[in-house]
Amino acid sequence: MPHDPQWLYIGRRTLLARLLALASSVPVVAMGARSAAAQSASPPVEGAGRFAFGIFGDMPYTRKQEAEYARLLDHINARDLAFVAHVGDMVGDPRPFERDPKAARQPATDENYAYVLDTFMSCKHPLILTLGDNDWADVVEFTTVKVDPLERLAKVRSMFYAEPNRSLGSRTIALESQAGDAEHATYVENRMWSMRGVTFATLHIMGSNDNATRTPELVAEYRTRKAANMAWLRKAFARAKADGSLGLVLVAHANPGFENFWPPSYLGRYFRMFHGVKPANPLPPSAYDDYVRILGEEVESYGRPTVLFHGDTHLFRIDKPLFSAKTKRPFENFTRVETFGWPDSHWIHVAVDPANPELFTCTAQIVPGNKLHHM
Repeated sequence: MPHDPQWLYIGRRTLLARLLALASSVPVVAMGARSAAAQSASPPVEGAGRFAFGIFGDMPYTRKQEAEYARLLDHINARDLAFVAHVGDMVGDPRPFERDPKAARQPATDENYAYVLDTFMSCKHPLILTLGDNDWADVVEFTTVKVDPLERLAKVRSMFYAEPNRSLGSRTIALESQAGDAEHATYVENRMWSMRGVTFATLHIMGSNDNATRTPELVAEYRTRKAANMAWLRKAFARAKADGSLGLVLVAHANPGFENFWPPSYLGRYFRMFHGVKPANPLPPSAYDDYVRILGEEVESYGRPTVLFHGDTHLFRIDKPLFSAKTKRPFENFTRVETFGWPDSHWIHVAVDPANPELFTCTAQIVPGNKLHHM
């Protein structure tokens, strides 16, 4: 993913991103903050019950990580999970590959895709994939070969979404695909499903500023995909409301840079110890601004636990970064969870318990064979 010029967009390789992760991550957290009044007023949801699922992504990138990734999948397969979701970037970045071709497979080739698909199909749990920028869009960064990103996107869709209404994995579950929407039928990768009283949806929102500032062809792709994503995001909330869902889970790749929307008082306190960091004034626009705005509007009216799982910046964190435009305070019922990513090969276990007022509990799963020896 190219470095984003915004002062606060959390790029993968910046020191600021590492500081943010240290400041905001915790190993275990219960999420959601439903009020007692809201809970007592809500009728029981048919089929509701306890279950768990897994989140991982931004891997495998290198030959070395492929061995760690295999251990991670074994770790996941040993657990009792309803499904797992990969947040995108299932292949590496072209630029590190070109610097050291021996360290990794060439990203985004048919062979690379086939390898990853085989690993997904070996998962004993249903596996749902959303897409990241490495998976197809970043092929424009190759300098030694010319690769058409739109052709690669078509290939990914044909391989990984051949059955739009079924998950991947050796055991599958039924899904609803946006392919069923005549206006946005291209976007087979956007999925929605319900499980034991909880609504889930994936969104094809990527890193690299979501393609908003690349070639004319990719900017056009970004605009049409954004329209589809915004419609799907609104539909996910509408579905959760209509079904009386206990909560809503969203899965996307991009880190949307919530901090760009923080009130000055919170921003100042957060960065007080980050010497030399000053916000641009005014802040430049981002490809993710409309998504953050819609999330704020929808969370304001939904009122039940809502969590966004994403990757992109590869920094495990759990926080409450979405602010109400009315109160200028963070929504208690919205939680952002970023999963691990290269070079850290671990995953997140999510327990869902209707008896828990917060509904979701996330626990970092450190794969024993992938732990570093820091001594």
